[in-house]
Amino acid sequence: MTSMRRRLPLSLRLAWWIVGGAWLAAAQAQDEAPLSLREVAAGVFVHHGAQEDWLPGNGGNVSNLGVVLGQRCVAVVDTGGSPAIGLRLRRAIGLITPLPVCYVINTHAHPDHVLGNSAFVNVGAAAGDVPVFVAHAKFAAALSGRSRYYLNSLRRDFGQAAGPELIVLPTRAVEEPMDLDLGGRILHLQAWPTAHTDNDLSVYDRGSGTLFSGDLVFIGHMPVVDGSLRGWLKVMDELGRLGATRIVPGHGPVSDDPAAAMAPQARYLGALLTETRAAIKAGRTIRQAVETVGQDAARPWLLGEVFHRRNVTAAFAELEWEE
Repeated sequence: MTSMRRRLPLSLRLAWWIVGGAWLAAAQAQDEAPLSLREVAAGVFVHHGAQEDWLPGNGGNVSNLGVVLGQRCVAVVDTGGSPAIGLRLRRAIGLITPLPVCYVINTHAHPDHVLGNSAFVNVGAAAGDVPVFVAHAKFAAALSGRSRYYLNSLRRDFGQAAGPELIVLPTRAVEEPMDLDLGGRILHLQAWPTAHTDNDLSVYDRGSGTLFSGDLVFIGHMPVVDGSLRGWLKVMDELGRLGATRIVPGHGPVSDDPAAAMAPQARYLGALLTETRAAIKAGRTIRQAVETVGQDAARPWLLGEVFHRRNVTAAFAELEWEE
């Protein structure tokens, strides 16, 4: 059969090629455009990711990212869900400051927070200002254990080249509380016991009262249990005692009322704990629990249809053998 391309007149084929080329160029330009950054406090900037799952349709741009300016250098808090997002973050930083990036801090090893790391590996190499990559002491093992899955997803789902060089491990591990000096601004880093994951790290800028919680706090987006439900509730209590006046969650809007911002998550996780324990005590199977536990508590959250059943499964597995 003669193809449609051959039946079209030359003029129409040319017009189609021009329009198609323009569309592709526009799409590529959008991919390369700097990320939007909003200044939430003096020298503290946030990029808000979409309240969506990590998918090709959004390019992996679903987590909140932070940029903190000191007098000497810049710290980046998480780098996004793909190398392309990391590059766009780099471009955005270049628009707000000429200072070098001295620290790239990862709050945990989930793909939407770390796959932009590679964009920062050689930043400042010519000037000898290569960033230090900082993360929880358990981060390297967690990322290494899942790296094959992450790279396969980039290749298969996102259509991106994905070699092992995209997996960037920390050059400085945090086990005890640590301070990083950006020049006139100190960031306090805290490695937490198992909560959202087993490698959660918070970043607190005492000068502005801003806490980057990573996924220890979700606002709007349903919390995702990938560590310990009981541990997470304990860590939330400790987060509330840090004295922050502003919280940047891993997902969702920045809040100037941390206690109020964390309350819905505490209610959801508390209901998950209470109802899962009750289901286990009643002799229900895990399948039965998934169908009944936390239904009311899950309703207000975005992406509940994606994550709630998984949360119940994780909670059941954790609580089934507790004494």
